[in-house]
Amino acid sequence: MIAYGTLYIACTPIGNLEDMPPRTVRILKEVDLIAAEDTRNTIKLLNHFDIHTSMTSYHKFSEKSKTGGLLEMLKNGKNIALVSDAGMPGISDPGQIFIKEAADIGINIIPIPGPSAFVLALAASGLPTDKFAFEGFLPRENNLRIRQLYSLKDETKTMIFYEAGNRIEDTISEMKKILGNRRCVIARELTKKFEEIKRGNFDSILSYISNFKGEFVIIVCGKPADLINPEVSLKEEIENIQKELGVTAKEAIKLAAAKLNKPKREVYNEYLRENKN
Repeated sequence: MIAYGTLYIACTPIGNLEDMPPRTVRILKEVDLIAAEDTRNTIKLLNHFDIHTSMTSYHKFSEKSKTGGLLEMLKNGKNIALVSDAGMPGISDPGQIFIKEAADIGINIIPIPGPSAFVLALAASGLPTDKFAFEGFLPRENNLRIRQLYSLKDETKTMIFYEAGNRIEDTISEMKKILGNRRCVIARELTKKFEEIKRGNFDSILSYISNFKGEFVIIVCGKPADLINPEVSLKEEIENIQKELGVTAKEAIKLAAAKLNKPKREVYNEYLRENKN
């Protein structure tokens, strides 16, 4: 019986090639195949480190169609390295489906340590690091994005987000409107020549950012536990949402449901009961 191969989760530099782990270089040279988020980007990395291993593309549009074939290779004893364009595969990058299904059938999975943008930004932020919640990219759809942010209104942990430069100003504005003027840190171009970390609150950050390109890490301070009021009734919660955000009662019920982690129908029925009393 052929022994299963190994799936390596190989972290790659987020900007500075000096951060390429020597172990990753060795693994990429030794495996039978590299599954890369974008082969056009990865080939530059491979050429720089004189790596000649075969590649196949594995991105968010091909995850479902390619995972089966890659799993068959692993079951036939081949070793595969999974890489994204930068950082750790599966962390706001393709790979989660592949890794889960490989784990489900007992494939040996070995992660190779390396740089990750949100970890670097959090460590340098100056905000609490003992407990944090990584939220990744917010939904692009306006109502879903607002709903997710409102569900985090009473989050006490430091929160971490990714965002693109063309949306950073709008996102910070929405955060301020929903979360209040919190302490905030933005980091861009980490490990690169023009690396920049800006600390302040939403107001000061908004006065600073304009027409920036690239991807950002946003670190937001959690809400102090002593400012959370558990005595607010559902009716008051929904009325507060309407007042703060200027939305309809229907949308306020959806936001309250997201924040309370309850089904919308349950929140709606409870709201009707409270209104009758």
